[in-house]
Amino acid sequence: MTTLTRVTRSQQSTALGLSTFAFTVCFAVWTIFSIIGVQIKQDLGLSETEFGLLVATPILTGSLSRVLLGIWTDQYGGRRVFSLVMLASAAATWLLASVTTYQWFLVAALGVGLAGGGFSVGVAYVSKWFPAEKQGTALGIFGVGNLGAAVTSFGAPFLLVAFGWQQTAQVYALVLAAVGVLFFVLAKDDPALQARRAAGRKPRSIMAQLEPLKSIQVWRFSLYYFFVFGAFVALALWLPRYLIGVYGLDIRTAGVLAAFYSVPASIFRAYGGHLSDKYGARTILYWTFGVAMLCTFMLAYPQTDYVIHGIDGPIAFSTEMGLVPFVFAVFLLGFFMSLGKAAVYKHIPVYYPENVGSVGGLVGMVGGLGGFVLPIVFGVMNDLTGIWTSAFALLFLIATVSMLWMHFTVRAMEKSAAAGTATTLPQLPEMQPIHDSTKVPGASKTIVDWRPEDAEFWESKGKAIARRNLWISIPSLLLAFAVWMVWSVVIAKLPAIGFDYTMDQLFWLAALPGLSGATLRIFYSFMVPILGGRLWTTITTASLLLPAFGIGYAVQNPETPYLIFLVLALLCGLGGGNFASSMANISFFFPKKEKGNALALNAGLGNLGVSVMQFLVPVVITTSIFGVLGGEPQQVDEGTRLWVQNAGFIWVPFLIVTTLLAWFGMDDIASAKASFRDQAVIFGRKDNWIMCWLYTGTFGSFIGYSAGFPLLAQTQFPEVNSLQFVFLGPLVGALSRAGTGWISDRWGGGRVTVWTFVAMMIAVGGVIYFLATKEQPGAFWGFFACFMVLFLATGVGNASTFQMIPVIMHQEVKRTMPELDATAIARQGDKESAAIIGFTSAVAAYGAFFIPKAYGSSIDMTGGPEAALWGFMIFYATCVLMTWWVYTRPGGSLHEIERRHPVTATPNIAR
Repeated sequence: MTTLTRVTRSQQSTALGLSTFAFTVCFAVWTIFSIIGVQIKQDLGLSETEFGLLVATPILTGSLSRVLLGIWTDQYGGRRVFSLVMLASAAATWLLASVTTYQWFLVAALGVGLAGGGFSVGVAYVSKWFPAEKQGTALGIFGVGNLGAAVTSFGAPFLLVAFGWQQTAQVYALVLAAVGVLFFVLAKDDPALQARRAAGRKPRSIMAQLEPLKSIQVWRFSLYYFFVFGAFVALALWLPRYLIGVYGLDIRTAGVLAAFYSVPASIFRAYGGHLSDKYGARTILYWTFGVAMLCTFMLAYPQTDYVIHGIDGPIAFSTEMGLVPFVFAVFLLGFFMSLGKAAVYKHIPVYYPENVGSVGGLVGMVGGLGGFVLPIVFGVMNDLTGIWTSAFALLFLIATVSMLWMHFTVRAMEKSAAAGTATTLPQLPEMQPIHDSTKVPGASKTIVDWRPEDAEFWESKGKAIARRNLWISIPSLLLAFAVWMVWSVVIAKLPAIGFDYTMDQLFWLAALPGLSGATLRIFYSFMVPILGGRLWTTITTASLLLPAFGIGYAVQNPETPYLIFLVLALLCGLGGGNFASSMANISFFFPKKEKGNALALNAGLGNLGVSVMQFLVPVVITTSIFGVLGGEPQQVDEGTRLWVQNAGFIWVPFLIVTTLLAWFGMDDIASAKASFRDQAVIFGRKDNWIMCWLYTGTFGSFIGYSAGFPLLAQTQFPEVNSLQFVFLGPLVGALSRAGTGWISDRWGGGRVTVWTFVAMMIAVGGVIYFLATKEQPGAFWGFFACFMVLFLATGVGNASTFQMIPVIMHQEVKRTMPELDATAIARQGDKESAAIIGFTSAVAAYGAFFIPKAYGSSIDMTGGPEAALWGFMIFYATCVLMTWWVYTRPGGSLHEIERRHPVTATPNIAR
């Protein structure tokens, strides 16, 4: 900006420092009712709703005045307008000490609220002193003036106790008036105003400055600010009352703890501005809304007592959030709100340099209205529901709506970009209509130009990106499998540490993660094109912290109800759902010639999580890895102690690291965007249902045997310490999947699949034989060896069936959609293949439920697992016949393709 050529750093620092100090004092006055309002409520005998209205009235004035004050600042200068605002508000604050009725308190509160309008004055004034690339940081520092709420929360209670609320109001009025005078004396007119006066230009009219407010994008900004700022103000006003009512604190302690929330929500706003300058506001807002949803969800859960009518009598337990975790949660919430406030305001002076006052005023007004409306609603909800935490339930809803609205708008923008209407993406969807490449701070994590089939693009750029995403996806999927199957080891130890469950109950615990994981895969398989692989991988990896922590706490108390273990078993299924979305996501990154290998690596090394878990958990539960943080050990017998809680806790640090890696290291591909309707075409493809059947035979067997093998081996051969060997089964299956993809590439996935099922039938027959002779020496090792063959065959079959899918679907799309050109056929084939890969993995995952449950039911009904194994053998026979008849026999859809020489094979064949 030419007006800044002669502005010195000292002048910038002076303007920013004076404005921030003045705004801090204004904000302290603006929130004064959060403290003195408690005493006024007692003196006047106000209801919760009346109290909420009194506390919120200053917020109303401060909000509604922001648009007009922002415009006046652009017209007449911040020095003059800011000083007048402070003097007028000081007069109204002094008036508080002389009124006696509730109606006059509301009138005086309207005048006090003018202090809150100082925000839009400061934004318009400060932004004119700094260039665009530094405005985010500057406005973030100015926003630290929110610290005034902490000043009031901390200092006003002591003034109130020492002098009374009337004198407290008078002290605040005198300080605000003094600061108003000092600001007028020490501050200077901003460079833009000086340049306009020197040129003799008139200020722009009010109507001209209001013109940008017609844009829906500006109103979306306002929605975000309604939460990050409006909810902050509302909580700053409400927390003292909440802490007194819920935890029985006195006014001084409540004020200090409320300040503990207000401080991070204020001082870190400057850091939020810096991060927005560096990484882009879009990234910061994603983190803000995501963490806010988590915190408000936890805070919204009320103290609840549960009574379960058990077989041996009532089982009672309760849930509640203590004071310490409450303070920590609101501190975290305040920290991310502070980042979000800076992120929203980062773009206003960049995109609306001539209308900072009006646009910033409108956004600030709507945000301020949140501070007015929400305390009233909090009071009403308390009166109507009688539940203190209802306030946080409302905030959870607002944060969720904000996140979803923003993300779906971003995805729509990405789809438009992929169609060729844009080459780069703005950091916020609001900016698309006025976007150009010079106004994009930071790098977008959505790739618009993605051409993996272009050899030059792939070698120069695409390969590195694809491999980075793959090598982050693999550990995420490995941890997902580890958490999914952790019950297969934990349940084997429950009887030894005091949990008196029947055999059928234990097999139910082993089976339920498979049931929930398979069901979740149905939904997960469609989520990557809808939400984006990066966001979805981050969310799903972080969600595994719930069962990891839950298992760690539940196993420490033998009185934990069986219902809790059932819920935790279902939550472990979150890990099972990840496979569908992970495979669908990775399939978009690689060209056809490398897709099969990439999917094999992702799936094979991800499946390795089962083996890693079955090897690691028996080791970590024998020692106190986490010390006092991990809890007390369980006494098994004299001289033997176990820390079974480590089976859950051991994954927590790895999950946190991997979640961060997914968010910061992965990418979204704009061309992968597709609605559920776009993907639903696969339900009309007969090959989708055939491959579901076949993949259930391969992967369903792998995951089902992995879940049931430890308990089956221990129950059928109790004299053998089989837990030290069972990890080898999933290890063999995972490595064979990752290392045998070349066999299907060489001979064809259909032919390999046929022989795989034949081998599985022979191996199951061997298992049945050795179970029948289990009293003979060496029977366990024969049983074990046959299972190793089964695991090896499932790994080969997993790779071969997934190799079949893209080959089949590219041929099917070419046959059923002849009107498409080659590029469209390739894209449609990729989308359908990805959807089928995800959906078939969902159906097949039910094997993790049916195989352990079949063992349990067979043992319960017949005394042994042989009946279940005969059923598995018959199922494999149907798979052999189906694969041969539909795909590999002469006339089958893959017969000609799989018998071509590999060099001349169709380029549509995935490797």
